[in-house]
Amino acid sequence: MIKKTKIVKIYGRLIKVAIVLLTFIFIYRRIFIRDNLDEVMLRYNFEINNHNFVLLSVIVFLLMILNWSIETVKWQYLIKKIESVPFFKALNAIFSGITVSIFTPNRVGEYAGRVFVLEHADRWKGVLITILGSFCQLLVTIVFGSISFVVFLHSESANYFIGDYAIYGLSFLILFLAALLIFLYFNIGILSLLINKLPKRLKKIKRYGLIYSRYSKKELAVVLLLSTLRYFVFITQFYLLLNLFNINIPYIDTFYIMSLVYITMSAIPTITLTELGIRGSVSLYFFGLYLSNRGELPGSYELGIVTVSSLLWLLNLALPALVGAVFVFRLKFFRKNEFND
Repeated sequence: MIKKTKIVKIYGRLIKVAIVLLTFIFIYRRIFIRDNLDEVMLRYNFEINNHNFVLLSVIVFLLMILNWSIETVKWQYLIKKIESVPFFKALNAIFSGITVSIFTPNRVGEYAGRVFVLEHADRWKGVLITILGSFCQLLVTIVFGSISFVVFLHSESANYFIGDYAIYGLSFLILFLAALLIFLYFNIGILSLLINKLPKRLKKIKRYGLIYSRYSKKELAVVLLLSTLRYFVFITQFYLLLNLFNINIPYIDTFYIMSLVYITMSAIPTITLTELGIRGSVSLYFFGLYLSNRGELPGSYELGIVTVSSLLWLLNLALPALVGAVFVFRLKFFRKNEFND
């Protein structure tokens, strides 16, 4: 029994070390090998002379803290159905999840990374609850992205490629699908009812699936509100950094363009580290169309837009992942009752 306990502890430590090593390797490769960091930093250093540099930089950094604080409160609010988790312990879970997700496709590792702070609750239920929170964040992206995409379809840029009838048809389809997702979200309990009708031999799955029926529409609305606040934080960060690099685009237009970027990104399967390059390309495309319509040359802003995308990635993902690497060592991958005879 003692020998088995020691073996499990060794496995746990090896997993933690592996996660931390992979995180540092992936971030190092992303920053120092795959991207032209010197060019980005040259542009960044040039803008230090901007008289608003200190103020804007501090605000953007504080918004990063606000962003992950909101996500912590949201996850804490959702997970209390199975276990009460203090704020700082929940924050530990959030940062650990980012660390695990940094090298997994579409950040799926984030679900597993969070639930290992749970002391007593069923971790599979914790994963399902975390998925609910992520789906809500995706829902916000889809709703605002759909509205922006409909606006884009009615713009001159899109009219060159498709006709009026196609535009109206696509607009209706996009908005209908967005409305359907909102309906399904607020009626997530239906999923539990469907799972409950599964055969008795799938009793374990039925037990897990019933977790969604425990959330009221009011609670789901609170989670949706928190997700929407996070979305506005993302947009505001991007807007402030654009101003830092003297790219003067109105907030409402930045919101519109970035909504197109985020919904496009959500449809592209990526690993977090390759996401940076793809996001920069998608941002350049939509900002390029916008600037062209405004009669400006997109090329003069390309480096600034790529730099802003890189800085946001570093601030919102790479930095929290490095912080989470410390918290990973506090995770408990195995509980005593999981290896006791």
